[in-house]
Amino acid sequence: QVQLVESGGGLVQAGGSLRLSCAASGRGISSNIMAWFRQAPGKDRTFVGGINPKTHSEDYTDAVKGRFTISRDNAKNTVYLQMNDLKPEDTALYYCALDDNPYMRGVPYSTTHYDYWGQGTQVTVSS
Repeated sequence: QVQLVESGGGLVQAGGSLRLSCAASGRGISSNIMAWFRQAPGKDRTFVGGINPKTHSEDYTDAVKGRFTISRDNAKNTVYLQMNDLKPEDTALYYCALDDNPYMRGVPYSTTHYDYWGQGTQVTVSS
């Protein structure tokens, strides 16, 4: 079992930055695909970005490319989402997720591929 806990959300003005953290416990996650999703009120949970350490690949949704960056600190068993140049449309509850499939290539976009989820951290961007 893996427990994921997000932190770092908050209220920020448009153009500002935040760094979200996803701390894992229960076992190491260095070999797992890790991803960030977000969910705005009344909308589906959607893929933001992810990282696959086995294929050395990263992927992001078009809306955040060039602004958001995922990184990981294996020593701390933590994954980060650096968010720059935030926009009001980035406002959402942000979740981190772990894919336990050791054979997955690339980074899956669908929520159904992910086996563990955090509780979410709220990001609110004011205009």
